[in-house]
Amino acid sequence: MTQAAQNVFIASRLPKHAGGSGWVATLPPRMPRPALDEAISVDVAIIGGGFAGLSSAHRTSRLDPAIRVAILEAGIVAEGPAGANSGFIIDLPHEVSSDDFSGESEGKFRDSVLLQRSAIALASELAAANGWGKDMFDPCGRYSVAMSAEGDKHLEAYSLQLSKMGEKHRLLKSPEIEAVTGSQAFTSGLFSPGTIIIQPAAYISGVADCLKLPVRLFEQTPALSFERSGGGWLVKTPKGSVQAGKIILANNGHAESFGFFRGRLLHVFTYASLTEEFDPARLGGDRKWAATPALPMGTTVRRINTGGGDRILVRSRYSYNPSIEISDAAIRSAGRLHDGKFAHRFPGLAGVGMQYRWGGAMALTRNHVPAFGEIERGVFAACGCNGLGASNSTAAGIAAAERVLGHQSELGRVYNRLATPVALPPQPLTTIGARIHLAYREWRAGAE
Repeated sequence: MTQAAQNVFIASRLPKHAGGSGWVATLPPRMPRPALDEAISVDVAIIGGGFAGLSSAHRTSRLDPAIRVAILEAGIVAEGPAGANSGFIIDLPHEVSSDDFSGESEGKFRDSVLLQRSAIALASELAAANGWGKDMFDPCGRYSVAMSAEGDKHLEAYSLQLSKMGEKHRLLKSPEIEAVTGSQAFTSGLFSPGTIIIQPAAYISGVADCLKLPVRLFEQTPALSFERSGGGWLVKTPKGSVQAGKIILANNGHAESFGFFRGRLLHVFTYASLTEEFDPARLGGDRKWAATPALPMGTTVRRINTGGGDRILVRSRYSYNPSIEISDAAIRSAGRLHDGKFAHRFPGLAGVGMQYRWGGAMALTRNHVPAFGEIERGVFAACGCNGLGASNSTAAGIAAAERVLGHQSELGRVYNRLATPVALPPQPLTTIGARIHLAYREWRAGAE
């Protein structure tokens, strides 16, 4: 008999994290919430304490302040994928692929913008209510940067599409983007003002720490299994249990570990390196900015300030890892790539080394839709971030909370219109195809 037939779902693996996120390491130590060590009863149990899970909890409590919620985080908040994020809560799609940009493509664009701006609205509300400073939450916008003629063409085409949609933005020529970044390597840029830039570990810790009763967060409390119990569900943890009326599964790719969306999620890691502090006088331009690449699978770069000086973040390289684990060797390999990209962009910073290197997991679907919705009676998924964890996971968490409570919203209607994840090819075709595709896209991005 299958797990589903028995209404018992047992985790086949638990999250493991490789490398120490520089975002976490550069923050003061945080006191984790205690682990669950007793049997409790709640209205909603949320499995996962990242962007999706914590956003679900906040949205749930706003819709019904009396509802009892338990969030079960397998590790320590911010030390998982949320704290490994690059820190962009993006309000506009990275790109729009339609040549004529009409009809269905225009509708998808508007849906994407509504989804991502719903995430920004919740994040902005939390930042205002808790007085978070710009070192943690900065509505400063983002740059897309090009390093080639192909990248320039892409930004020009994207600018035309944004103009058709009435979205504010600004194209920058090489001297203008150099004035921002201090780098002569960039050939053009595009500035979009609506993106929020966060220190992801500080932000997700802040989102966790401003939760109020009757919402409770339990860290270092992995959900080992959940099973049908009476009219609800019983979630078992190493030292306790949660009797819940409903469950929100907000653990991204690890939804598959409980048997859901099998053969429909691509487990992809991306990698980042963060330099040691350097004297700000060594690099011109603004002392704080954030840039995504003009071409898909290019290099994300940020300049940040951490007290004793400035640092540069470099994020690049993607790998397919169906085990949802990566090795230290994979991080070192990506780090060598980062070193070359850093040297190319910032030759004036020769001798500045990388102090931190890490990897972060993403869950992608073949048709670029979330793994979302009611997957068992009373069990709701908010998974499958498709690479924009801060934006997409936050929005999915909000929408899942609304679905659980029967609340109607335009965001919910967007999710209702989305298709479900399609099946991947059988193994080993998925592994072969994914690795070839990632290698090709990385090669195609070139210097970007």
